[in-house]
Amino acid sequence: MSLRLGDVAPDFTANTTEGTVRFHQWLGNSWGVIFSHPADYTPVCTTELGAVAKIKAEFEKRNVKVIAVSVDPLDSHRGWIRDINETQRCTMNFPIIADGDRKVATLYDMIHPNADDKATVRSVFIIGPDKKIKLTLTYPASTGRNFAEILRTIDSLQITANHKVATPADWRQGEDCIVSPSVSDADAQKLFPKGVRQVKPYLRYTPQPDP
Repeated sequence: MSLRLGDVAPDFTANTTEGTVRFHQWLGNSWGVIFSHPADYTPVCTTELGAVAKIKAEFEKRNVKVIAVSVDPLDSHRGWIRDINETQRCTMNFPIIADGDRKVATLYDMIHPNADDKATVRSVFIIGPDKKIKLTLTYPASTGRNFAEILRTIDSLQITANHKVATPADWRQGEDCIVSPSVSDADAQKLFPKGVRQVKPYLRYTPQPDP
């Protein structure tokens, strides 16, 4: 059964390149990103892991922990990390799950038979501190992920979790947000002291609320 937004992210215990991880315990009160790779020593994934290693501080600023999963064993992961560090000019600084029995891949429905009945697709799950799934993305094996977009969606998720707003198309941190339709005009004036700009009765903007 596929996971849906709002479902509790499946818990698991797994060996990783940074020791044994009990997933929910490891997350604690943080947000989390778990993303899968079809196999070790694959070219696109090599660039992705390097990209995330380079911007790990951006995830940390947002109280987000990042973990990758690949179906190969730890020894293979360690060799691959050497290649990642060399070719991407980085230092790997987050764990990769060794999912040889495909336990995690199965829990998270990362194997899509119509794409490949053995390898995982490129899945991304963003998980909130409440351990619920807030966003899912699935990429084909041929297309590398856009981690700037993943950071952007985390910014949106965190703001909309704390305020009665939504974020418009192509929104970026610091830009105006949309007042939720459930908020009355009178309440909007109280909730958003920076002001409300009405374009249509159903389309109202307010400067991004403070954290």
